[in-house]
Parts: sequence; structure tokens; C-alpha cells
Amino acid sequence: MKKTTSIFVLLLLCGVFTFAQTAKPDMTWFKDAKFGLFLHWGLYAEAAGDWNGHASKGGEHFMLYERIPVKTYTTIAKKFNPSQFNAEKWVKQAKDAGMKYIVYTTKHHDGFAMYNSAASDYNIYKLTPFHRDPLAELAAACKKYDIKLCLYYSLGRDWEDPDVPTNWPVKAGRSNTWDFPDEDAKVFNRYFERKVKPQIKELLSNYGPIAVMWFDTPELISKNESAELRSLISGLQPNCLVNNRIGNGFGDFDISEQKLNAAAKKNWEACLTIGKNWGYNRHDSTWKSSETLIRNLINVVANNGNLLLNVGPTGKGIFPDWAVARLDSVGDWMKTNGQAITGTHPYTVTAEGNEKENNAIKNIKAEGKMIDAVYDGTPKLLDPDIFFTAKDKNVYVLLRSWDKKQFDIKSLKGVSISSVALLGSKEKVTWKSTDSGVSVTLPANFKKVSKIPVYTLKVSLK
Repeated sequence: MKKTTSIFVLLLLCGVFTFAQTAKPDMTWFKDAKFGLFLHWGLYAEAAGDWNGHASKGGEHFMLYERIPVKTYTTIAKKFNPSQFNAEKWVKQAKDAGMKYIVYTTKHHDGFAMYNSAASDYNIYKLTPFHRDPLAELAAACKKYDIKLCLYYSLGRDWEDPDVPTNWPVKAGRSNTWDFPDEDAKVFNRYFERKVKPQIKELLSNYGPIAVMWFDTPELISKNESAELRSLISGLQPNCLVNNRIGNGFGDFDISEQKLNAAAKKNWEACLTIGKNWGYNRHDSTWKSSETLIRNLINVVANNGNLLLNVGPTGKGIFPDWAVARLDSVGDWMKTNGQAITGTHPYTVTAEGNEKENNAIKNIKAEGKMIDAVYDGTPKLLDPDIFFTAKDKNVYVLLRSWDKKQFDIKSLKGVSISSVALLGSKEKVTWKSTDSGVSVTLPANFKKVSKIPVYTLKVSLK
């Protein structure tokens, strides 16, 4: 028995070593993309924020908050028929918004697979009247429109499986203890072998190139299991990136959820909601404005990150009207200003005049709320400030919530400039270098270049 155990441990250690020796995937496309669409879609979209005649608690986590048995929760699937789902519309909406990749929820914490899973019958193809595989259709549409397909997978939480213990915020804090009350009897590795590995294999084998495996909530996954999972992914799709929520340091980039905080991360992504919830909720009415969304995008990109902006499609399979309106608005802005976002890198200075927002970001706290359910830690300020990005021999000066015609850019002091232009305008921008920076005068009609008061100066260097 001891000999068998020793061999098993040795094999696991070999797996860790093998991964350490394997070259990591190329991050270039990810760092250039800057902007992606997050899609939270599941049975919670059908419930839409209601349960048993009342507004449910916990948003898309309502199975946990309402302590709904798996058998009862499954009855939602009998009604889930998103007949208006059109993969091409979803992907085209993302492309028109200036996004370069999509992250689709293949399995959220409720354990329900939103694709045709051979490893588990608990899925949209086998249990709903829809009887289609939306992921297959989404993969085809992404290929057609040249959008990178990435897949979300809830790793350390699964309320349908009897073997998934959790430890946040306390022991069993995110476990299904109403169906499976004995937390100490749960063995993560049984779930890992029975469900996780088979589903990851089919996801990476049946839907073409997958650009990112986007894991959520590693919870109690061990270092050896994280290493084994990473090796599995690398063996099936060597170019597939993995986020840090695979656990134990085996990811390629970090996640900042519902807040703008680079925290000196080398490779990172901020995932944010437009409204209050991740999944569709008919009671949601606190939607961020298009101006706020663009401000968020600029802040993240100037700090060397990507913005993954979430939409929760409805139970009918369509984007809510308020989400479409905002994506269209952001897309219009990107058509003019996208060159200052896509393919850029940080300038030597991130921003100037944004002290209020910086302080707001530092002071935002969870206020006792569960930050993995309904929580928003993004700033709400719309104060004027200046951010910077760079590409080739150009510095892009992004004027957020701007109304001044004449102003100084202090961060360009001593920079050798050949020209300054306002993106979207053919009118001349007057400028001159001074002892304190660069003095700029915008065209009289500068506000006409954008419906949203965020403008971009393209500063070409000598």
C-alpha cells in the first residue's frame, strides 16, 4: 500500500514538473485585445430574479441563497426554451462593440452545463425543451466573425454534485448542505475525476480552438490537482490561456472582479457587470451609463489590463434592451477611438487629474455584502481627467468626461511632438510646448465628434 502511494505521489510530482518545463502560451493576442464580452447564462436566466412568488436573494446564486434542492431546481429546466437564441447576433454584437473575445459560461455554480455534455446529463441539451447545443453554434459564429472563444467553468463550486466542499467565507459557506449535509464526507477529488476532468476534455476537444479556460472559485482544489488540470489543458490545446482561478499559481493572468484595481499586476483582466447582477434579473435597474463603461475601459487599459464586460442574456436567449443600447453606444465610441484602446500599451504616465477617482477606488468597501453575489466596487464619479495609452510612435491622450476647450497636459512636458490630432475630427488642434507641458486648444465644435463626452487626442512623436 505504501509503495502504491509513493508511486502515485511521484507521478503527481512529475506532472507538476512537466508543466513547469512546458513553455507558457503566447499572451500577445490577449494583451492586444483589451476588450471582451462576458456571458453569464444559465437556468437562473429563466427564473430571472424570482422564486416561489417573491424576488429571490443572491442573483444568479439564488439556488444557494434560497437553499433549493437539486431536484426542485431542475424543474426550471423543463421550462427553459430560449427559442430566440441566435449565436451570430450575440457575436456580431460583441464585434460591433469593439470586443475581440467572448467568455461563455459553460457551467456555473449550480452545476448545470450550458452545452451538450457527455460527462453529465445535467445540461441544456438533455434536460430542456430547447434541445440544442448553444456552444456549438457560438463556436461557429466566433469563427465566422474572427472573435476568440473562451470558456468559463466553475471549478470549486458545484451545487449539483455531492462531493464539492467549500471554505469561503467559512467552512461549507458555499456548499450545497441542504441536499448533501455531511461536509466532512465530501471528497473534492471524486468530483474532480468524475466531472471536472471529463468536462474540460470535451470542452477542449469538441468546439475548436479555445483561447482561454476561464475558471472561477478554485476553493479547495489542491496544488497537485491544479497542476494536473493545467497539464490536461496544455496537452489538449497548447495555445489555450488559463486565468489565475485555476488555483495554486498555475494561471497566466489575474482577475479583478467588480472593481478597478490593477495592483501592479503584469497580466490582468477586470470583469465588470453593466447592471447589478451577472445573470439576467428582471429587477435590475442600476445600469452603468455608457460614459461610465467607457471610463472603466480606459482606466483598465491605461493600467495594462483588459476589460471583460458582462451581459446576462434572458431566458428567451436575447440580450436585454438596456444592454444592447449600451453596447451599441460603446461600439459607436470605439469606431472613432478604438485605435487608442486595441493593441496599445501603457504610457510612462497612467493619468493626471484623476485623484478623486483614485481615492474613490481606495475607499470602496464591500460593506458586509458577499462580493461573489450582488456587489459592485467600481467608482461612480464622472469628473474630468486625462488618461494615456501608447502605440508605435503615438501617445493617445484620453479626455474623460471632458468639457474644456483649452487646457494643459503636464505629463507631456519635454516630449518631442510632431503633430496633435483629435480623433473623429478634421479640424485643426492648436498646440504648443511650454515649460509646464503642452498647451492644447481644441476645435470649437469638438463636442460633436462624440455623443459621449470622452475624446481622444492622437499625439504623434518625432
